[in-house]
Amino acid sequence: MGFLKTKGEIYKAVEDVDVGPNSNQFYLTANVKAPRMAGFLVKVFAWLLETPIFGSIMLYFLKRNNLIHKLVTFAELQESPLYVPLHYYEGGKEEENQSGASPREQVRQALGCMVAPKPLYSFSRWTILDYSTAYNSKLITPTKVMERFLSAVEHSSTPSMQMSFFINFDAHDILRQAAQSTHRYQQGEALSVLDGVPIGIKDEIDCMPYPTTGGTKWMHKVRKCKDDAECVKRLRSCGAILVGKTNMHELGAGTSGINPHHGTTRNPYNIGRIAGGSSSGSAAVVAAGLCPAALGVDGGGSVRMPAALCGVVGFKPSFGRVSHSGVLPLNWTVGMVGILAGTVEDALLVYAAISGPNSSHHSQTALPTLCFPMLKSPKPIPNIRLAKYGEWFNDCNEEIRVCCSRALEKLHDNYGWETIEVTIPEIEVMRLAHYVSIGSECTTSIGRELEKLNKDEVGWDARVALSVYGSFSSQEYLNAQRIRNRQLQFHKRIFSMADVIVTPTTGVTAYTIGNDTRHTGELDYINGAALVRYQIAGNFLGLPAITIPVGYDNSHLPIGLQFIGKPWDESLLIHIAFSMQALCISQYKNPEVFWDLLAN
Repeated sequence: MGFLKTKGEIYKAVEDVDVGPNSNQFYLTANVKAPRMAGFLVKVFAWLLETPIFGSIMLYFLKRNNLIHKLVTFAELQESPLYVPLHYYEGGKEEENQSGASPREQVRQALGCMVAPKPLYSFSRWTILDYSTAYNSKLITPTKVMERFLSAVEHSSTPSMQMSFFINFDAHDILRQAAQSTHRYQQGEALSVLDGVPIGIKDEIDCMPYPTTGGTKWMHKVRKCKDDAECVKRLRSCGAILVGKTNMHELGAGTSGINPHHGTTRNPYNIGRIAGGSSSGSAAVVAAGLCPAALGVDGGGSVRMPAALCGVVGFKPSFGRVSHSGVLPLNWTVGMVGILAGTVEDALLVYAAISGPNSSHHSQTALPTLCFPMLKSPKPIPNIRLAKYGEWFNDCNEEIRVCCSRALEKLHDNYGWETIEVTIPEIEVMRLAHYVSIGSECTTSIGRELEKLNKDEVGWDARVALSVYGSFSSQEYLNAQRIRNRQLQFHKRIFSMADVIVTPTTGVTAYTIGNDTRHTGELDYINGAALVRYQIAGNFLGLPAITIPVGYDNSHLPIGLQFIGKPWDESLLIHIAFSMQALCISQYKNPEVFWDLLAN
């Protein structure tokens, strides 16, 4: 189709691009040209894409119309490719506590950075420390809590709720873990503050005795789970009760959490709305009070998006901080294990437990020292500078814009923190380059299995995604990695002016689950683009990022604010998030679906 070849963008040298507030850089909104499709329309679209000739023509025009050809495929760039976003350590601001110790010791050190008492609010979720305190005080046992947990999960699956929190859980295994934890507390030998605490595991992460499905009907048949993932081993060594495999969007290839095989995870704040994806089940179990924390995997906002939509904390560390061993290899260079939690403090404790290289062999790359922030005092770090790109920040619905802007005003009024205006060039280019990267890596990872697979075992929306992913060429992948290098240089310049970048977490709040999505899933690229709008730098550039609930829209649906940090500077990022949480937590609202597992 040479006669239809699109003229590619010619990019200026990085040093010639102004990232200041008065830059002449044009903010390009997502050029998404696709109607929402579900039911029969999704099937027809998938069939057409899978036909050899007509499908190739459709894919060509899809990529052309959505500017992939202009901005990525045929672009002229000066940068060389950057394949893996693993950063050299340049030092952080806080180093009160450092560690290279065992998971239990790291958790102990993190706990020492926190204050024990917490004020009473109109609504708050039980924290990890609340569970540990209740067990140590003999007010309740892990066995009793897990009996309540199993009853709640059973109730959540009734026809009137159909929350679809889990793909798999084993009551016998859960009660076995609880009995062991109860015995340890009776003997005064609790392993850590995490002992007896329920934690969900996204079904993209290996956790015995469960198969790992990746949200599919077939993955566990071709890839056997033989051991815990490294992050799961670390949690288990701290005594955490691993309560099953949480639901997810099939192959992580979507933002809604609608899964035609395992059910659609519903948002605890409104069961008619999506929980977000792809770590939908992990966000929902935390929001609903079933777990104070859960693990997810974040390849394109898949931890932070559902966390924001479900009103909880979502934290993605720097690329390489947490071992990827035992995680489905769906996105090698953009995916990271992340944490969903009810509070920043709980996210810190789980982060302390899971951070570090694979324990079974020496890492080839030396990781920077793990540092924990001091969260004992409400007194914040002075002189924090927050970088805000106004046009990007405001590219969301009005209720989110107003709520997040007020949150920044609170930070200034209470702490004196300064918001500085910047320009982050070529954001839409970065989104498209990330899409090419994550899609190419996914199809390369599972390509051999897909060739042998009966297509009927794959959901219709996932079939469309895989068709698009499989259309990306080596030229497109290489140019995407050149854009990665270019974007990293832009972000380094921005971080020379500010401590973190601040954005809304999503461009929309949780939208309605259509009645036509149950068996086919859906294609909603407009809402999908709005959900991922602020996510990409964290994944594509390997940067740490965290979302904090800061308010609600007029339908009482949660709104999140995101902070994106410098590589390896999780300590400062967590401190900033904790300071934001302190100003908002008294206004948190209870979801309509919630269980109190520690009730008297």
